[in-house]
Amino acid sequence: MRIPIITSVNNLFLAATVLFTGLTVTQPVFSQQKPKSSLTKYVDPFIGTGFHGHVFVGANVPFGAVQLGPTNISQGWDWCSGYHISDSTIVGFQHTHLSGTGIGDLGDISFMPTTGPVKVSKGTLKDMQSGYVSTFSHQQETARPGYYAVKLNRYNIGVQLTATQRVGFHQYTFPKSAQSNIIIDLQEGIGWDRPIKTAIRQVNDSTITGYRYSAGWAADQRIYFTAVFSKKIKNFSVYDSTAVQTGTELEARKVKGVLSFATTAGEKVFVKVGISPVSTANALANIKAELPGWNFDKTVAAADAAWNKELQKVEIKTAEESKKTIFYTALYHTLIAPSIFNDHNGDYLGTDKKVYPKASFTNLTTFSLWDTYRAANPLYTILQPQRVNDMINSMLAIYQQQGKLPMWHLMGNETNTMVGYSAVPIVVDAYLKGFKGFDAKLAYEAVKATAMRDDLGLNFVKKLGYIPADSVVESVAMGLEYAIDDWSIAQMAKKMGNTADYQYFSKRGKNYQNYFDKQTHFMRGRLSATEWRTPFSPFESRHRKDDYTEGNAWQYTWLAPQDVEGLIALQGGEQPFIKKLDSLFIAKGNMGAEASNDISGLIGQYAHGNEPSHHITYMYPYAGQPWKTAQKVRYILKNFYTNKTDGIIGNEDVGQMSSWYVFSSLGFYPLNPSNGNYVFGSPLFNEANIKLARGKSIRMVAHNNSDKNIYIQQVTLNGKSYTKSYITHADLLKGGLLVFEMGNKPNLNWGKLQQDRPYSVKP
Repeated sequence: MRIPIITSVNNLFLAATVLFTGLTVTQPVFSQQKPKSSLTKYVDPFIGTGFHGHVFVGANVPFGAVQLGPTNISQGWDWCSGYHISDSTIVGFQHTHLSGTGIGDLGDISFMPTTGPVKVSKGTLKDMQSGYVSTFSHQQETARPGYYAVKLNRYNIGVQLTATQRVGFHQYTFPKSAQSNIIIDLQEGIGWDRPIKTAIRQVNDSTITGYRYSAGWAADQRIYFTAVFSKKIKNFSVYDSTAVQTGTELEARKVKGVLSFATTAGEKVFVKVGISPVSTANALANIKAELPGWNFDKTVAAADAAWNKELQKVEIKTAEESKKTIFYTALYHTLIAPSIFNDHNGDYLGTDKKVYPKASFTNLTTFSLWDTYRAANPLYTILQPQRVNDMINSMLAIYQQQGKLPMWHLMGNETNTMVGYSAVPIVVDAYLKGFKGFDAKLAYEAVKATAMRDDLGLNFVKKLGYIPADSVVESVAMGLEYAIDDWSIAQMAKKMGNTADYQYFSKRGKNYQNYFDKQTHFMRGRLSATEWRTPFSPFESRHRKDDYTEGNAWQYTWLAPQDVEGLIALQGGEQPFIKKLDSLFIAKGNMGAEASNDISGLIGQYAHGNEPSHHITYMYPYAGQPWKTAQKVRYILKNFYTNKTDGIIGNEDVGQMSSWYVFSSLGFYPLNPSNGNYVFGSPLFNEANIKLARGKSIRMVAHNNSDKNIYIQQVTLNGKSYTKSYITHADLLKGGLLVFEMGNKPNLNWGKLQQDRPYSVKP
C-alpha cells in the first residue's frame, strides 16, 4: 500500500500529546520546554526521504552504533535505508540502518509489536493479512533527532523510539487485548542482506539474547543483542522460519521469537536492546553502562542534548526559517556516520574477525570514502576534531588487519565498492593539518602500501602510468582517482622529508594527464600509448559498463582537483579553460538508456547529484573568475536543496551531499580535499559563527547579503583587507572575524591577481 510523495511532515515539536485513533500516546514533556538555544527544532529528518535521497529515519545519537527506525515492506533502490516517504507500511523497527547509500544492507534485529493471533512472516504488499505488516499514516508519525514515533494502524499500537550510542529504547503503548505480542524477527534485513545463522534464547523472565550473522553488501556481518523487557515474560515461543519449535532457545538460519501477553488499554511496555559486534554479554554490559534505568523521557532528552551539542558548533543568522531547516538538517545528516563499531568497554570485531579487546580508540565503521573524502571528512577536521583521530586510527587498524586501507568499509567488512583508495587523502589531510593522535609512521606505511599493490589496475599504473580501457572496467574514473590519492601521498612524503617518494608519487599524481585526449579535450579511455577507445561520446554513460563511474566524460574531464593549474594548461590556458568550463553547464546530450540513476541534479552536464562534480563550480577562482563560482553555487543552494521530502537532489551518500551544502552555504569549500585550502564561493547567511577547538571561534558576516547580492565585493579578516579568494585551514582555526561585502554585480578585480588565487601546491 503506497501513498503519493508528500511534503515534509512539519510536526517536529508537537504539543505534549499526539492523538492516535482510539489511543493517546504521551510525548516527552521536555519537548515543550526546550531552551531558546535549541537547534534540533530546525532538523527535519524527512528531508531526503523522497526522490533518491535514501536517508535514515529513526532514533539515534551522533555517530551512534544504533540507528533504530522503521522499515517498509517494499524493496528496491529507493529503499536502501529501509524507508521511503512514498510508502505507508512497516514490517518492524530495526536497530541498524544505512543513511544515503546506493546499496541496501543491515536492518538487523527487527522488533514488531502486534495484537491478535501470532503471525511470524512479514506478509506481502498484495496480501498483508498473511503476515504481521501494518500500515501507518504520515500524519501520525513524528521524527526529530533522537526520537521517532508512529501509530501502527492495524494494531492500534503507539510506538516511540529513542537511543543511546549502543542501545535502542522502545516504548509500546498497547490497546486492551487478550493477546498482545512482540515479534523478534532475525530473518529480516534490508536490500542485499540475508541471514546466514541466527540464534535466540530466553535468559530469564525479563531478558532475551541472541545474534544474527548475515551476508549481503557486508559479506560476513555479525551482530549480537540483549533485550531487557519491563513486562515479565510469561509466554515465549521460538520459530524456525514459520514453524514453531519446542523450548525457549533456537539456533537456525531464520530464527524468530515471540513474546505474548495480555494488555490493558494504554498499557506501556518498554524494551531496552543493546547491540554488540562481539557478544551478548557485551550487549548487556552496554545497556548497564548507557541505559541502566527506565526513564524514556529522560533518554529522549539526553539524545536531544547530544544532537544540540553538535549542531550548536555552527550558529547561523538568517531571516528565513526555511534556510535554518535546510542547514541544520544537512548538518544533522553529516553526523550519522561513520558509526561506532565497538562496545562500551572498547572491544570490537576486526576485519580479520578477531576480537580486539579494550581498544585505546573508538573503532568506527560505515566508511563511504569515495564520497566523503571530498567534503565530509574535511568538515570533520573543523567541526569534529576530537573524532578525527578515531577515524584515522580505525582506518589504520583496518590496514593492519587486511593489508590495505579501507575502500568502503561496513561492519567489519571490506566491500571494495567504488574506485580509488580514498582513505589516503583523508589520512594525509589529517596529518598535514597537524593531528597528532595517531602513529604518523604507520599512517605513511599504510598509504604507501595501499598505493603499491598490483590489483584493481595498479599494476598498469606502475608500469604504464595509465590503465588500459580494455583491461579494467571504469578505467578512467579509477585512474583519475588514483592520481588524486597519489598526489596526496607525495605531499605527506614531502613533509616527512622523503624526497624519493615525493618525486615518485608526484609523478603518479600527474597521471590524470594520460587520460586527456588533446583532439577532443576530454578525459577518455585509452587502449595504448597511441590508441583511444572508440566510438566515443562525451555524453554517454553506461552504468558499471564503461570507462567512468556513475558519470561521463563531461563530468570526469574536471576530476583533477589536486592540480587545477595543470588542468588549465591541458585545456590550452585560462581562456580556453574558462570557455570549456562554461560549456559544461550548458551542454545538452543523451547519456543513454543505461545511465546511472546517480546522475541527477543536472545543469547542462554538471551533475550535482553525484560526487565527481562536487568540486567543479569552485574551479573558476583558479582562473581568476570567482564570481562565476558565486553564480553556480547560489543556484545549486537554492534549487537542489530544499525543505521538502525530495529536498536532496541525489543520493545523500553518507553525509557528502549535505557536507557540500554546509560548506557552500557558509561560503567556502575544500576543492582540493587534502591541501588545507578552502575556496570562497558565496555565503548564504547574513552571519555564521563556527566554534573551533581550544575555545576559539570564527565569526563570518556577510553585509548587504540577499538572493540578488550574491557576489563578493571585498573581504576583511580581523579588520584587515583580505584579497585572496580562499582561506587556509590554519588561518581559519586562528578564529576571529571574517567579513564579506556583497553586491548584485561581480567585482571583476576581486580575486583576479595571480597571488590571490587558490593553488594546488604552495608556490
